[in-house]
Amino acid sequence: MNKCYLGVDIGSISTKGVIIDENFNIISSNYIWTEANPIDAAKKLVNSLNIPKGYKLSGIGTTGSARKLIGLMLGANVIKNEIMCHAYGTLNFYPDCKTILEIGGQDSKIIILNNGVITDYSMNTLCAAGTGAFLSSQSKRIGVDIDEFGSLALKSKNPVKIAARCTVFAESDLIHKAQLGYKKEDIVAGLCKSVVLNYLNNVGKGKKIKEPIVFQGGVSKNVGVVKYFNDILNTKIIVDKNSHLMGAIGAAILSSKEGTDREFNLNMNDIKFETIGYECKGCSNNCEIVRILKDDKLIDSFGNRCEKGMQIK
Repeated sequence: MNKCYLGVDIGSISTKGVIIDENFNIISSNYIWTEANPIDAAKKLVNSLNIPKGYKLSGIGTTGSARKLIGLMLGANVIKNEIMCHAYGTLNFYPDCKTILEIGGQDSKIIILNNGVITDYSMNTLCAAGTGAFLSSQSKRIGVDIDEFGSLALKSKNPVKIAARCTVFAESDLIHKAQLGYKKEDIVAGLCKSVVLNYLNNVGKGKKIKEPIVFQGGVSKNVGVVKYFNDILNTKIIVDKNSHLMGAIGAAILSSKEGTDREFNLNMNDIKFETIGYECKGCSNNCEIVRILKDDKLIDSFGNRCEKGMQIK
């Protein structure tokens, strides 16, 4: 029986999943929207993935903002942060990679590598300016389908300057530029360029960006953003066809490295999962505790900074 491994990357906007074989080849994958419900998204995801005949699921890895919740739900043998998973996934395809640029739905990150080892990284999670959610909201504002956003930007001869360091200012600036009569493609190009400048001046500030450079995350599918990364960095960055799945691939690879004889079962349709949040009053920390219930039975809780938060009431 051949072994295979599941990796799940569950974020605030999208949920990604892959099944890989022992040689780390993808044999099944999917990308769906989280829709503010990671539990339902995880169920939909695993139901959509296909384990071929002759394969046995031998490991599950989870990453992303809801990695612990979904890891407990799936019985994962590995729960790792996005930095490590994106690095492992990328190095599987590009072992000489020195810089990973990643822009997702609501956050972005940069990872610096040296001989396959993470030496530095930075994340931006405080503001959604310059992320996929930002571009999606602006595309609706100017009446352009997000799937056509990048290709329209390539038609621009004179991209306008957009103040994209803050979402509120960007929206105001965009409306102002539209009222002045700028062409739509110039506004779109300006937004794409501003995303790149915002990323490099914030997430990438002070980082030594060296080639080979791999760009990933949902925004890497925007050819307009890719163009301005190429132009501003004066190089050709790499965008893999599976760039949006790299975190999930890394989680699956890491699960394969953690030896286990456990049996994994993805049949969760008849299992009820629930999360209950409350503020602990046990001390001055006032921690926000999240309890996870499986068929009304507490299986774990997290969010505490002392033992009082783990006491069951």
